[in-house]
Amino acid sequence: MTVWSELTGQAEAIALFRAAASFQPGAAGDAARADAAQEASASGAAASGPANQMTHSWLITGPAGSGRSNLAFAFATALLSGNPDGDEATAAQVTARSHPDLQVLTTEGVIIKIADVRETVRRSHYSPSVGRYRVIIVEDADRMAEHASNVLLKELEEPPERTVWILCAPSEADLLPTIRSRVRSVRLRVPTVADVAELLVKRNDISPELAERAAREAQSHIGMAQRLATSAEARDRRQETLTTALEVRSVSNAVLAAARLLAIAGADAEAITEQRDAQEREHTLRSLGIAPGQAIPPGLRGQIKAMEDDQKRRAKRSLRDGIDRILVDLSSLFRDVIMLQLGRTDAVINRELEGTIAAAATRSTPAETLATLDAITTARHRIEANVAPLLALEAMLVSFRRG
Repeated sequence: MTVWSELTGQAEAIALFRAAASFQPGAAGDAARADAAQEASASGAAASGPANQMTHSWLITGPAGSGRSNLAFAFATALLSGNPDGDEATAAQVTARSHPDLQVLTTEGVIIKIADVRETVRRSHYSPSVGRYRVIIVEDADRMAEHASNVLLKELEEPPERTVWILCAPSEADLLPTIRSRVRSVRLRVPTVADVAELLVKRNDISPELAERAAREAQSHIGMAQRLATSAEARDRRQETLTTALEVRSVSNAVLAAARLLAIAGADAEAITEQRDAQEREHTLRSLGIAPGQAIPPGLRGQIKAMEDDQKRRAKRSLRDGIDRILVDLSSLFRDVIMLQLGRTDAVINRELEGTIAAAATRSTPAETLATLDAITTARHRIEANVAPLLALEAMLVSFRRG
């Protein structure tokens, strides 16, 4: 077992990171100065010569579910352990986020706060305590607003000698051009359904049939495939989402369906956050010395209130993520509809509903189905622009009406 063992579909990127972790610079600053000779970004394949050297800042991009964060933490483990394949002790510390030379900047909210970026930048100047590097991972770097990005930019322009930044984002276009020019970009590909299914079988000891279905319905999104493979409730909610959309016949149907889809997204978000919130509250109370059922002393109520505010922000983001998952599922549904309309029966994602989808394909033309897919995209853009989700879903579902 190596730190790369459970990563799937990214052999070229893994080879690139292993080569970088094997590089033995005199100092990280030496590698940073080598960036001038490395202006061309890696496209997911290991390069030869100087391109395999270590550099002070990396950007891992790829579609949702391609494993950006997992690859970033695996690379961090390799760097912190001084071994291109990592070691068990370091991997355990990285997994627990307890390694003294690892810092993670992430957010449970919609955006990364500028105060958090400033604090991370300040701590990036600490020297490594046990290894060659201090590693900072910025998950969802696309969630930084422009003013927060500018704070990070100044740090990337003049990095500390032994600090390595690893940014993760869906695409390079999600970051400022000035930041893109100061990082080495590694682009991930979407894993195949077979790759994801194989990982699920190995990781969860489930049947190959269930693993294939989960990987296919998640469209190779590793995290979503894991959830569908291990939760019958998640599979049922997804099935209800698709059947609800196909049953829209009138404006009143669309309004009722929008409310139902929002409720499904809320139930999915609650299932994800409820257990975590309870564990977090229990851990916080225990760390503050408060026994179960004991009244919270006035002097500690501020800390409990801050935790609850964080949980509310996390719930808001989880709801938006749940709505986005529903829209992705609806996109796969109407993609299947248009594929059948065009005579392609070999590439259906939602095979378990193929009969229902075939019936839906007879009730519209390919042009109408394309308009429906455009309406789904418009709804995503509206929700990203803070339009009330219910209104955006209602407007989208009105276009789903079929005779």
